[in-house]
Amino acid sequence: MLRPIDLAREHGLSAQAIRNYDDAGILPPTERSQTGYRRYTPLHAQALRAFLALRGGHGHQQAMGIMRATNCGDTESAYRLIDAAHVALLAERDNRTEVATALGALSTTTPTAVHGRPLTVGELARRLGVHPATLRAWEAQGILHPERDRATGYREYGPDCVRDAEIARQLRQGGYPLSQVAQFIDSLRKTGGTDALTALLESWQDRLTTRSRNLLAGSAQLDTYFAMLDQT
Repeated sequence: MLRPIDLAREHGLSAQAIRNYDDAGILPPTERSQTGYRRYTPLHAQALRAFLALRGGHGHQQAMGIMRATNCGDTESAYRLIDAAHVALLAERDNRTEVATALGALSTTTPTAVHGRPLTVGELARRLGVHPATLRAWEAQGILHPERDRATGYREYGPDCVRDAEIARQLRQGGYPLSQVAQFIDSLRKTGGTDALTALLESWQDRLTTRSRNLLAGSAQLDTYFAMLDQT
């Protein structure tokens, strides 16, 4: 039998953290001694390894949901949570590819073509598939700098503005907050080159790779836990 501190030492945790995980349903049901102390087994130790590994790829709440479902015998729900994470990661990976393709074709001298007069806020919103209020929010963040019609005061989006808006849409789809989108576009404007673009795409790819590895590591530990459950 193992004590909370025995499980905790392997991962540099506190004994209280182990008790908290136990109470949260992350560990399987625990027996207690006649004096009320919790009595853990190698099965509990593997459950903890599985949870901590899953947390790296799924996040705390999702990993907790997977472990709770598993410990309740609802492996179908656990598998669905795992599958959903992989689907989301694939979607983000595809989006990064689209961003790389779209941004890779950009040129500071040849922005996205806008034929004829500049676009209105409604026309640009329809082009991007966003709400006009989104464009105004991007403007407030310094992402867009539309001109104003001298007669009407209405916003006018020329080629540079359309290009920046298309970049912003792609990056937002990739999960980047507005502050980072603004920094990237500002850097792209100032450098007039692709250094900022290359750094962003490399960082994004590194993040995807890290998450993929973390998901694999979590699945490996969970599979070991499943095998131990099958033997009980």
